[in-house]
Amino acid sequence: MKIFSLLIGLTLGLRALHAQQSNPVVVKQVVSTSVNSSGQPIILPRGYAQVTVSIYIPAGANLPEHQHPFPRYGYVLAGNLRVMNTETAKQQDYKPGDFILEAVGQRHKATAIGTEAVKLLVIDIVESGITNTILKP
Repeated sequence: MKIFSLLIGLTLGLRALHAQQSNPVVVKQVVSTSVNSSGQPIILPRGYAQVTVSIYIPAGANLPEHQHPFPRYGYVLAGNLRVMNTETAKQQDYKPGDFILEAVGQRHKATAIGTEAVKLLVIDIVESGITNTILKP
């Protein structure tokens, strides 16, 4: 009985391994760049860094003019977003599946366009304890 159980276990294990090998993991690169949306080089904070991840922006929302002192990365999960760089006058629209590397130290504002709420996954990498959004005074 022990041999029968061992053979069954071995057979099931080999089938599971074969199933894993017949369905290889496929990685689809979304973006690879060394500059942000404004063409600036991506420079990480020196010293200890803090990573913050958020999801937000309701339908019809207007984000006020602001800037980021450190890199901010965004991935649009749902909805449509329009970003206007008020210093360069460059406007870009983003849709689900788009990756955003926001400008650093340049003021910009954003608007959720359409009726669907924007779900924007945002990743900030900052010096520990410092906020990454500075509103225009």
